[in-house]
Amino acid sequence: MRIGPRSPIQPGRPYPLGATWTGRGVNFALFSENAEKVELCLFDVSGKKETARLALPERTDDVWHGYIPNLRPGQLYGYRVYGPYDPQGGNRFNANKLLVDPYARALSGVLQWHPSCYGYRHGHPKADLSFDKRDNARHVPKGVVVKTDYPWGAQHLPETPWHDTVVYEAHVRGMTLKNPDIPAQDRGRFLGLSHPAVLEHLVGLGVTAVELLPVQSFASEPHLSERGMTNYWGYNPLSFFAPHPAYAQNHGPDEFKAMVERFHDAGIEVILDVVYNHTCEGNHLGPTLSWRGIDNRSYYHLTSEDPRYYHNHSGCGNTLNVAHPRVLQMVMDSLRYWVETMHVDGFRFDLASAVARGPRGFEASGAFLAALRQDPVLQRAKLIAEPWDLGPQGYRLGGFPTGWREWNDAYRNVVRGYWRGDDGHLGPVATRLSGSSDLFWKRSPLASLNYITSHDGFTLSDLVSYNGKHNQANGENNADGTNYNLSWNCGTEGPSDDPAITRLRRQQRRNLLATLMISQGVPMLLMGDERGRSQQGNNNAYCQDSDISWMDWSPLTAEEQHFQDFVRDVIALRRNHPALRRLTFFTGKPKPGDETSGIKDVTWLSPQGWEIRAEEWSVPQNRCLGMHINGAEPGEQDDRLIILLNAHSDSIPFTLPGPAYGHHWTVLLDTARADTPTDDDDEPSRPFGWGETFPLLGRSLVILADRTLPRSEGYLP
Repeated sequence: MRIGPRSPIQPGRPYPLGATWTGRGVNFALFSENAEKVELCLFDVSGKKETARLALPERTDDVWHGYIPNLRPGQLYGYRVYGPYDPQGGNRFNANKLLVDPYARALSGVLQWHPSCYGYRHGHPKADLSFDKRDNARHVPKGVVVKTDYPWGAQHLPETPWHDTVVYEAHVRGMTLKNPDIPAQDRGRFLGLSHPAVLEHLVGLGVTAVELLPVQSFASEPHLSERGMTNYWGYNPLSFFAPHPAYAQNHGPDEFKAMVERFHDAGIEVILDVVYNHTCEGNHLGPTLSWRGIDNRSYYHLTSEDPRYYHNHSGCGNTLNVAHPRVLQMVMDSLRYWVETMHVDGFRFDLASAVARGPRGFEASGAFLAALRQDPVLQRAKLIAEPWDLGPQGYRLGGFPTGWREWNDAYRNVVRGYWRGDDGHLGPVATRLSGSSDLFWKRSPLASLNYITSHDGFTLSDLVSYNGKHNQANGENNADGTNYNLSWNCGTEGPSDDPAITRLRRQQRRNLLATLMISQGVPMLLMGDERGRSQQGNNNAYCQDSDISWMDWSPLTAEEQHFQDFVRDVIALRRNHPALRRLTFFTGKPKPGDETSGIKDVTWLSPQGWEIRAEEWSVPQNRCLGMHINGAEPGEQDDRLIILLNAHSDSIPFTLPGPAYGHHWTVLLDTARADTPTDDDDEPSRPFGWGETFPLLGRSLVILADRTLPRSEGYLP
């Protein structure tokens, strides 16, 4: 049906927001508290020709709405919103600008940076106090009316418990672009990420959940486009509902849904990295693409002393005002949409402290966190916070309520520093190994999302190969990215052919990965760490859509294949030992029912075989300790375990504790004796008795099990 400029539009309904196909037509609804008029603009299939411009006829509770009979899915549209252009008063309406619907379920077209995308005359002496009359419609994406139905099969949601979860952080494009087993047309896209070649790799490792860098539609910043670069990571949202168009071949959400279905069939959950703290519209000098032109005063945190300017708790120019009821509704509607319609299993909230900000700053009992806590749809979703932002008192690690897991950068820093050989890390590493009770004491060790590496920073291979960042490829004179890396190059900066250095680097990687997998909490791996992926020392590859960021699927060397097998085996070791996946914190007391033995649920051991004394914890140069875990929690059975850690460069003879702790200790893992299949220095194969000395090599982690006690049925030896 072709809609003429004078065609009638019916009143429609104010809910749901967005463009909703009813089966007989499309209802359009847009919130704007301060607008004076809203026009709906329809476009042809190319998105270049405007075929109709219709004023939404009704306004109900600040929602402008209208209904067009016989309009069908596939229709392209946008809005023009009228009102005062008064930046100093907080209003930035400009009806010359076509605006993206915040609730659009799909987008067509690519954002092309052009001076007309700004509400003011770009480059004018008065800056944003000037006014631009040019039409930007040819340069901005259009919303697409979509069908929400999908032929889901007999889908079984994995619903993996947190204590069994192993997260794998991945990038849709970077994970798939160079995999030769994926059809060329699917590489870099959702269907490529869920190709059997990728699924088999993840399942083989033992991964239970993928955490995807942003897949909600995003834009690249103008300064990157000018340099021929893109915002590769995607932390610059243009839509909170539409999948990023470049990750699919066709409009609409079906390819994303097909990906989720394939992951679920493989037993893997899908967690989305979501960015509700800011938008791609930037600061007061940024473009007018959507929210700014729809209702700037409602959608953003503006400074009270001068509403021309934005609070910048995100570091990206603006902060979304989630404390506003309608903005909170948009975020909640978006989350429910991705769970109910797209079937995702959870979310990782970028700069979550900013999303939880209200009039008094971060609010642990504020509107956003309270809304999530009571929402019946989101109760089953996994919720992970990046518990900081760049605003005042924005670092909130340990400050989120029950139901949340938090990226634990304190864990990352302590474990990196310990294996680097820094002084004063004996007590801190014991705290992190046992679940960070200093931070999450009100909750459980499972509140801690433990990681050594993530997209933001060095890869695991680079962590042991570079002392400093090498971000020259970003074009910012190596000034971007953190200088606080806690890395160690093992003697040479960058690539090395020295066998001693390459062997030490492999050993350090094993130490770090093994520590991650034996720590209480929820572990997260970074894409490609199991294959030795390097970013050439770049610790801020946000703009590197290149070999620097892409996963290399070339055949592995024998050493790298052995390391990948090691990662698989240490994940399996974690899975097979409930003692490494506790639901509650250690108490430092005997387990209920085992009081007569006098053996605590956890005992920290010195190399002399006795429990570490108070004065030993405070010796800065102490870098060796043991951890005796007295089996699993009540209700489960497991071996008693001893974990030995030695961050010294020299070997240390470690005396195993007395018979009350265990009798026959078998080596399950030794990172110093597990370098290659042809390693001449095989790990000790005989059991060790109590009181014997274990030859603990330098820079190594060892796990021993006492199997004299009965084990639970189904345990895999």
